[in-house]
Amino acid sequence: MSDRYAALDQRLQDIDRRGLRRHLRTLQPTGATTARLADGRTVQVFCSNDYLGLAQDPRIQAAWAGGGAGSSRLISGDRPAHRELEDALSLRFGRPATLFGSGWQANLAVLGVLLERGDVVASDSLNHASLIDGLRLSGATRIIVPHGRPEVPAGARLAVVEGLYSMDGDRPDLDAWRGEHWLLVDEAHAVGAVGPGGRGVAADQGVEPDFLVGTLGKAYGGLGAFVVGPPVVRELLVSAGRSFVFTTGLPEGAARAALLALELADDERRERLADRTRRLRQALAQEGIPTLGRDHVVPIVLGPRAMAVAAALLDRGFLVPGIRPPTVPPGTERLRITLSAAHSDAQVDGLVQALSDSLR
Repeated sequence: MSDRYAALDQRLQDIDRRGLRRHLRTLQPTGATTARLADGRTVQVFCSNDYLGLAQDPRIQAAWAGGGAGSSRLISGDRPAHRELEDALSLRFGRPATLFGSGWQANLAVLGVLLERGDVVASDSLNHASLIDGLRLSGATRIIVPHGRPEVPAGARLAVVEGLYSMDGDRPDLDAWRGEHWLLVDEAHAVGAVGPGGRGVAADQGVEPDFLVGTLGKAYGGLGAFVVGPPVVRELLVSAGRSFVFTTGLPEGAARAALLALELADDERRERLADRTRRLRQALAQEGIPTLGRDHVVPIVLGPRAMAVAAALLDRGFLVPGIRPPTVPPGTERLRITLSAAHSDAQVDGLVQALSDSLR
């Protein structure tokens, strides 16, 4: 390699030395919970966030009709499908909803319009990277509080938490996080999957946060995200949310698929997901395998051997990638099993057997 990129090569070598280099794995879906690898092997997928099994639903796939927006929605990219989806989300969550291309864009925008330099914000130590980056860009003074401990300093403008933590699988006590300050809850892993009407952990706990961020790319099986809040925040996001103003609008097909997903994400699917969750967690407990949390995100902390166990599971046809630093702290490497309403009892039981054998 020429000296021109030697510094970049050195950074990559350092990642290699620490065993943290990532590689893409191409999957061709063959069903709601199965896929074919590039080498031809078929695997059972237990790592997708498609919690309700909607991503591969033929009706959802058929709803992907229409073209790209072509520009920012403020220029020429606002489509009837965008308005219809925002209206449906606003009706579902009881306050105005604003669409974004991803959860990352949603968090950057909402934190950017809520906070100013000099504001103090309390952030749970395990908050997602998109929340961390949004807070950094806001210029606010960040107070990082220990995970699950609602220690919001006096005078804080905002507290930021997640409804369901994606690496620990636990829920905060949202009522304990409320106060004179505003409360923002990122419900990416909960909306659609838990709570009355699939409105997430906050609704399940009877708490209405000031601002809620949800995604359309997990339980709803599509693409995009949304922010729910008071009308003034909707207006601020459209006028000053940088990742709204300066981003091409969501493709029409994504909006139409999400509209249908809102209808199909019903209590029956949520009950099936809850049933699969109970079955897996009870079976793992019987095998003496400890887990974190209580929901459809099922972390199993194994430390440094997590990657080897993940490889052993893959050899047996189960895709459960190991999670390692910097996603989780060193020494807490883990498997993170994610369940779908589309998983069968036989698939769940097979995974437990394969995991038990691999750990032995």
